[in-house]
Amino acid sequence: MDNLDAARLQMAFTLIFHIVFACIGMVMPFFMVVAHKKWLNTKNPIYLKLTKSWQKGVAIFFVTGAVSGTALSFELGLLWPEFMKHAGPIIGMPFSLEGAAFFVEAIALGFYLYGWNKLPEKFHWFTGVIVGISGVASGILVVSANGWMNSPSGFDYINGEFLNIDPIQALLNDAWFTQALHMTLAAFTATGFAVAGIHAFQIYKNRHPELHKKAFKIAITFGAIAAILQPISGDLSAKDIAIRQPVKLAAMEAHYETKKGAPLYIGGIVDEDNRNVTHKIEIPNALSFLAFGDFNAEVKGLNDFPEDIQPNVPIVHYAFQIMVGLGTLLLFTGVLFFISLKKKSWWDNTKYWLLFTIMAPMGFIALEAGWIVTEVGRQPWIIHNVMKTKDAVTPMPGMIFSFYMYLCLYTILTIAVTWLMIRQIKSLNQSKLV
Repeated sequence: MDNLDAARLQMAFTLIFHIVFACIGMVMPFFMVVAHKKWLNTKNPIYLKLTKSWQKGVAIFFVTGAVSGTALSFELGLLWPEFMKHAGPIIGMPFSLEGAAFFVEAIALGFYLYGWNKLPEKFHWFTGVIVGISGVASGILVVSANGWMNSPSGFDYINGEFLNIDPIQALLNDAWFTQALHMTLAAFTATGFAVAGIHAFQIYKNRHPELHKKAFKIAITFGAIAAILQPISGDLSAKDIAIRQPVKLAAMEAHYETKKGAPLYIGGIVDEDNRNVTHKIEIPNALSFLAFGDFNAEVKGLNDFPEDIQPNVPIVHYAFQIMVGLGTLLLFTGVLFFISLKKKSWWDNTKYWLLFTIMAPMGFIALEAGWIVTEVGRQPWIIHNVMKTKDAVTPMPGMIFSFYMYLCLYTILTIAVTWLMIRQIKSLNQSKLV
């Protein structure tokens, strides 16, 4: 394995792991403060128990997110020094602001964890709100930096030099809003369904159903709302990509021929040798409409782009299909939850809880697939249309050993977090109400 492949594999692997910790760290505080608010309003001990259990989860994922995120930041300089040499001064602002948001989150979490019976109740609750807001802000700022890689701005590129740098323009690049909106909703969807699924499984097993039903309702409400809103942000993202990164759109849909009134493909197997897609379902003119709001608009195919700037079409296409397919499934499941609020008899049916148990990992699978579309779809560029990934990689040999080291680190983190969360669930089921 050469340096480029080893570096790309390491970056992909660590991003896949970190994004789970980061999303849960962003969203879980909101579950915690809702349960806390219900405790303040009702004095129902179940909500206090939930709050204190979820705050431990927030603390666990805050620490693991900090560790995996710090390791990831070192990778930027370790693996991509040529990228950081030029991009650092341009996108340093979102990263520095993300650091500030992280410190605010850490301080607020400290107040929250150790403020019980020491701080005024309303202020104590409000520190939990700050944890959630600063966590979401951190995520948005990091996505802004990633958006810049897809839509570089805030500089002039003249004779290989990055000149006239404007960090504000770089921060507010053309891709930041659609990517941040889509990512934030994805985080709430994935975390909401994952947490709800864990509690649904406990209800399915008839373990403290009264407690877990309250926890389920809080988590799935966030997840279902986000899942229902997600297609709106997905449509905005697709329209944005169609204009800025037409080759990525072509890869997502595996469209090889330029067409007016281009059809939308559902499923399909990519045949790279013959440059077409087989076993697909076609919806006539739908891609043209979704991309440009015009049923007869022209959509450029992959054959109109040089092969050396085309991404890996099968990976991008299959990841896109997984993301959209699971996103649609999550949307309908979210709608089903809101219908069930009117049909309470469903809550006595074990099949209902089994469904949400099965859906628990689907949001994160969709989220991971979405990041694969974003990152692989931009290839071969690390900065779109400016710098190729192969030109940014470190010249130092032996990156495969760095990959093995990070593989061990993240495996240990995953085992530790899994063990801690299983212990938390067992503790929640075994302890008495406070």
